[in-house]
Amino acid sequence: MSEYKRILVVVRMIQSCRKAIQYGVSLARKYDAELYVIHSIYNPIGLKGWGLGTRDLVLEYEKSLVVSRQKLLALIEDEKTQGMFIKELIREGDPTEEILKTIEEEKIDLLVMLAHEEGHVEHLFFGRSNDELVRKMPCSIMLVKKEPEAVAEGKEDE
Repeated sequence: MSEYKRILVVVRMIQSCRKAIQYGVSLARKYDAELYVIHSIYNPIGLKGWGLGTRDLVLEYEKSLVVSRQKLLALIEDEKTQGMFIKELIREGDPTEEILKTIEEEKIDLLVMLAHEEGHVEHLFFGRSNDELVRKMPCSIMLVKKEPEAVAEGKEDE
């Protein structure tokens, strides 16, 4: 088994990615690796050519960027206070492209992400990128399954 020196965890819907981050933290500790956490935000307003252009939609989107960053920072702050190197990245654009670009730029050895199928909201905001990412992946990938009871009951991680 190869040694992982740089691990990237993909965070999509912040509240449901706690388990993927936990796996990333565990692996980073085991391999004494650097941990990167990326939240790639897809802008359906600008990138899909909707032409809605209303100020309210743009302001709501910008607000979601700020809220996503705050939630991401809160989610990983405990690990950082325990001395772990964690680099948080928030990228805007096509998720597959942004993740692949980050893997190349940061020389990532392992990608960790949720394996669940995207719902309608995730498809709208992130595109349908799990399959595409797996096909294009230049490094190892770990797909993390949500707990069956959480999926069946529709629960989200707190």
